[in-house]
Order: sequence, then C-alpha cells, then structure tokens
Amino acid sequence: MALSFRSRVEHASAPWVERMNAVPRAVALGVLVLVLAVGIFAPSPWSGIAFLVVTAFVAWLLFLTWERLTLPERLLRVAVLVLALAVAIVELAPS
Repeated sequence: MALSFRSRVEHASAPWVERMNAVPRAVALGVLVLVLAVGIFAPSPWSGIAFLVVTAFVAWLLFLTWERLTLPERLLRVAVLVLALAVAIVELAPS
C-alpha cells in the first residue's frame, strides 16, 4: 500500500524535527531572528531570499501541524505565511 503525500512528508521530516527539538529553543529562536534581520536590513534581492526562507519554514511547520490546530490557530499561521510571502514578493520584484 502506498503512503499518502502527508505521510511521506511527515516521515521525511521526522529526523529534522528531532534535530530541531535537540537544539535549545534560544538558539532556534536566535537563528530565526537572524534570518529575519537579514530580511529587514539586507539589500533588496538578499532580503527577499531571506523572507522566502522564512516563508518556506513557516509553510513546512504549518503543513506538519495542520491537523492538530484549531481554526483560530490555523488562521493566524496562514496570516503569518501570507505576510512573509508578500514581503518576499515585494522585495524580489523589480521596482
């Protein structure tokens, strides 16, 4: 029997989630803040790439936790995802 897409992604993500859980929360938060700082202060193409990295990370976490979230939690996480994607598009679009 073939596994569903969700099962395959969860199975492939399990080692990465375990590694993230092994890292102290302050370090993980510091890395996220560092990438966001690059997104805010770097010149245009690099800031867009930094926000795309944040967007991909948020999308991955949202996908993994979607079934366990309540509706308000889903809406807030989707709003963060859309906001990060919008900032990335604005930074990457030529002016």
